[in-house]
Amino acid sequence: MSALDETARPLPANDPGVPRKRGRALPPMLRHPAVLAGLAVLLLVGLAALAAPWLWTGDPILLRPRLRLRPPSEAAWLGTDAFGRDVWSRVVYGARVSLAIGFAVSAVSVLVGLTIGLVAGYVRWLDAVVMRIMDGVMAIPSILLAIAMVTLSGAGIGTVIVAIAIPEVPRVARLVRGVVLSVRTEPYVEAAIGAGTRLPKLLVRHVLPNTIAPLIVQGTYVAASAILTEAILSFLGAGIPTEVPSWGNIMAEGRQAFQIAPWVILFPGLCVAATVLAVNVIGDGLRDALDPRTARGVGVR
Repeated sequence: MSALDETARPLPANDPGVPRKRGRALPPMLRHPAVLAGLAVLLLVGLAALAAPWLWTGDPILLRPRLRLRPPSEAAWLGTDAFGRDVWSRVVYGARVSLAIGFAVSAVSVLVGLTIGLVAGYVRWLDAVVMRIMDGVMAIPSILLAIAMVTLSGAGIGTVIVAIAIPEVPRVARLVRGVVLSVRTEPYVEAAIGAGTRLPKLLVRHVLPNTIAPLIVQGTYVAASAILTEAILSFLGAGIPTEVPSWGNIMAEGRQAFQIAPWVILFPGLCVAATVLAVNVIGDGLRDALDPRTARGVGVR
């Protein structure tokens, strides 16, 4: 073998002379400290919600009037509320309700919005009708629509999920419709049409995969918005029934005693803020990882 061949032969990957790029083995989303912190916070809240009975909690609805408005102490880590209930227990159990509503609203709105967006984006004669209906729903303030639905149907977790999901459906539908309109003119879609592919198979096999990445990102934002909206509805008295602990209910019941017992609102408010921030940060990381064109410095390039 000549000297020229020796120099042209590529060096092995484990050769010490080959410079290595650190972090390339990790997904782009996991190379940013803020995204890792968001995942850690969300995982911590989720594990606390699942393990609530084993986290030194008591009955979250047990009334103890003689212990009302006690400050944080060894007996009650986060103090007690106006009815003597342990705030720590209510915050931990309330995480179950808030997280369940957030992810349920995200799943419902994404599934319904995906179906509407696919049909509206590909069937031309339905596009104008369906999207005008979506525009009409978007014109109504989401909080007012949710309050109206809860007032008419009665308070309950299922009603709150539907009431929060309805205003989110048009946003998801418009996102999917935009993706479909850009994909329908691609050569491989036109080739599938020319080959006689039926519409359902065409949408599932060739169009749907292009909507997965933006839908995952949009789903995280919907989940964060749903957690915040549930807290607002419960704070206004139009959300989850008061006997079911949720972060919004805890703050709603503690607002009258805020000046003398601020811990009743402070701790569930911090949970809402931290969880919503964590989900939004994860959504930003997913967006930059799944769509390199919108990368804004997240991760190592």
